[in-house]
Amino acid sequence: MERRKFIKKSTVISLSSLLGANVVFGRNLPVGYGLLGLQDPDPFKMFNKTNEMIILNDNPWNLESRAHLLDDTITPNNVMFVRNNGKIPENINKDSWSVHFNGESAVHEKTYTLRELKTRFKEYTYQLTLECGGNGRSEFNPPAKGNQWGLGAISCASWTGIRLKDVLEDVGVKDSAVYIGYHAADKHLSGNPSKEPISRGMPIEKAYQDETLLAFKMNGEAIPLVHGYPLRLVAGGWPASVSGKWINGISIRDKVHDGAKMNGDAYRVPCNSVAPGTVVKDEDMCIIESMPVKSLITYPKSGAILKSRKNLEIRGHTWAGELEVVMIECSIDFGATWIKCKLEKPINRLAWQHFSTEILFPQKGYYEVWAKATDSQGVSQPMIVPGWNPKGYLNNACHRIAIKVE
Repeated sequence: MERRKFIKKSTVISLSSLLGANVVFGRNLPVGYGLLGLQDPDPFKMFNKTNEMIILNDNPWNLESRAHLLDDTITPNNVMFVRNNGKIPENINKDSWSVHFNGESAVHEKTYTLRELKTRFKEYTYQLTLECGGNGRSEFNPPAKGNQWGLGAISCASWTGIRLKDVLEDVGVKDSAVYIGYHAADKHLSGNPSKEPISRGMPIEKAYQDETLLAFKMNGEAIPLVHGYPLRLVAGGWPASVSGKWINGISIRDKVHDGAKMNGDAYRVPCNSVAPGTVVKDEDMCIIESMPVKSLITYPKSGAILKSRKNLEIRGHTWAGELEVVMIECSIDFGATWIKCKLEKPINRLAWQHFSTEILFPQKGYYEVWAKATDSQGVSQPMIVPGWNPKGYLNNACHRIAIKVE
């Protein structure tokens, strides 16, 4: 009995320490009871997200949107997916923030404050598509390790910043340069300060594209903390992991960057097709660059019920990495026939495109609406999950929604 009292007393003391306040009436606390004040924080409030989003992971934070939430032409913060690899930085001071440029292929080693970057270089705004390389991973079989993303790890916000190439030209880039790598302020989950949770990069040609930005605004306002405040790299059309958050360093490399999440099977797929479940050697894996052609039906919500056979508007978005989508079609008969949809041009290169059509269902019953996009090289989305790979990347199978006509 005395031992039980001692354990309970020490538990109350520990809980009080964690809460930073005395647990009044702690003597009445049932054994094993969890206090509300110590329950997991609410990510929807923390990150200003709608509570319809899906929490995939809280260590680190990873949240997924849903297709019907992404109906806006420009993705707002409250439905933008969250993909983190480490702990979000704390106590950020934008007035003292700086970015250090160095590397084997840098002519000069330079450090710029955020204020200098904003005042010395011209500002640009682009709407850019960012999609997690593992978007759609949950559909692969055998299952692949990692966050089991559905189809909501995609966004196309408006980003404002300075062109990376303008800063690179100011630093000076040697002819030997082949890659850049980024470094950031997020912390490794282990707490080890010598480890980077992620440090990826891109070929120098991608770094020199007009649309590759060091961005400090998202949708006209300061970038939300969870999305990289006060400065993030944005490289549209490639896996979103290339667009590093909380940037404080850029390395100009004379080789493919070898930072965290650049080696092994991270953001790589087999160079040649393999059978499902195959173990692939690291040297037989290729780095993912431009994302494949894809589309998403954002209206109506899957599961919609129509009370009559009236025309139903279908709309959504489509994108194709570095390429443009030239055709988008819908089917209501499981791919037997296809209806060509109205397709808008992108507002700028690397932005998604919007499509729409109207469908009159022939009779009451259950239907599925499928969407299939074709890019400027004539490549279309597959109707089933494409080539299996160990990490479940690049699933661009046709999106489908369920409709019931009563």
